[in-house]
Amino acid sequence: MKKTVIILITLLLLSSAAAIAQSRTISGMVIDENGMPFQYVNVYVESNTSIYAITDKTGSYRITVPEKATLVFAFVGYKVKKVKTGSSDVINVVMEPDITALDEIIVVGYGKGRKMVAAESEMQSRPLYHTAWYNHQPSNREDYARIRENGFRSVEHNPLSTFSIDVDNAAYSNIRRFLNMGQMPPADAVRIEEMINYFSYDYPEPTGRHPFSVYTEVSDCPWNSENMLLHIGLRGKSIEKNKLPPSNLVFLIDVSGSMDSPNKLPLLKSAFRMLVNELRPSDRVAIIVYAGASGVVLESTPGNRKEVIISALDRLQAGGSTAGGAGLKLAYRVAESNFIKDGNNRIILATDGDFNVGVTSNSELERMVEQERKKGTFITVLGFGMGNYKDNRLETIANKGNGNYAYIDNIQEARKVLVQEFGGTLFTIAKDVKFQIEFNPAHVHSYRLIGYENRLLNDEDFNDDTKDAGEMGSGHTVTALYELVPAGRGDANPLVDPLKYQRNDRQPVRSLND
Repeated sequence: MKKTVIILITLLLLSSAAAIAQSRTISGMVIDENGMPFQYVNVYVESNTSIYAITDKTGSYRITVPEKATLVFAFVGYKVKKVKTGSSDVINVVMEPDITALDEIIVVGYGKGRKMVAAESEMQSRPLYHTAWYNHQPSNREDYARIRENGFRSVEHNPLSTFSIDVDNAAYSNIRRFLNMGQMPPADAVRIEEMINYFSYDYPEPTGRHPFSVYTEVSDCPWNSENMLLHIGLRGKSIEKNKLPPSNLVFLIDVSGSMDSPNKLPLLKSAFRMLVNELRPSDRVAIIVYAGASGVVLESTPGNRKEVIISALDRLQAGGSTAGGAGLKLAYRVAESNFIKDGNNRIILATDGDFNVGVTSNSELERMVEQERKKGTFITVLGFGMGNYKDNRLETIANKGNGNYAYIDNIQEARKVLVQEFGGTLFTIAKDVKFQIEFNPAHVHSYRLIGYENRLLNDEDFNDDTKDAGEMGSGHTVTALYELVPAGRGDANPLVDPLKYQRNDRQPVRSLND
């Protein structure tokens, strides 16, 4: 009897091993007719519907199937796609709308963002579909603040141009992400000043008591030979890493379900590991996470205990809704309890910006970070991911929280922001930095500021210390460009450097108001 049992077990093991040997793993990406990642598409084996997978927010899926199988890709309102597995282990699919199928669906209500819900009878007739799978939108759900391009202004009526500096560079890497995916970015994602300021320029190092130097140059306008181009550059004082003040850092990390894709939480963890390796014994780090609720993963820990900090990062997993507002509140409390006088007290928020629980409105978030900014805790924002990315919200948090804003699309960008530009990213040498340029109507007829549309200030704000403006970090460079229409076109020497013009003892270039 024992011998018979052993033989049966052996046969079962051999049968299982044979089944495993005959299976294979297929992966790929599903996109919609607009080329956007298609989430919640059901992927299953035609002959065995118990073998199935669902695409994530990046449109990616992974499924283990028999050696020879037919994969079915299905989503309500779209044509069912059937693909036989061949020699390749990668199968990418484009889903096409099925107008006939859409006409048969009884729509009983619309939710936020054109969410479509099918009638109960339709749901019951499609057992492979889950209610949540009806949330897909062919259009992109990413949000960007509206940009209205600056026009020309008459010097006679508007001789002053006033704006806040912008050292953020999220727009550049975000646009690169779209282009690498073969897509055109949304128009409002293109912030020209961030494209320009993504690069460092060889402006002279500051000397004397001022924390930055000012560089100016006037040249021909490359896209309009009749106009001129005014180039203004600032360079912040570079401070050696060992001379920077100690840091009290709080990593505020989004671990909600929306972060469960390779270019979000896994990339985020790799980025923070590099930052941890840059920390000194005098620095401290706490880790806060938020999903459906927020919590402390790591109490404030010295920077020389890198293995403890990295171990806490490695244990993070994604899942749940996004209580971002609660996470911010907790992070500020932890930062305050470990506050370092005359140190660098800063929260580093890493998220896709999809807050959907608790404090969710931009106005509420603005008030929160403004209040905490006044207490001396600043915030740096790192954006990740695609599809539901909330650029407008993250930019607002960074601007109001005396911080900077970067978009991390790959590990090289993480190294640039958190290692190569470590001082500029985390250490502020000048806050509330404002430009004010006064043009001479005898030499300049009109001008337009290129970019900085969401950084414009009223002229009277320049001398108002209560008006918030941009911050400059150690070693940062800031560049601004103006297109100028000369007064008296056709003259032999139509333009004299407008920065030399002064009136009523006011300096036409004023760069620091703190």
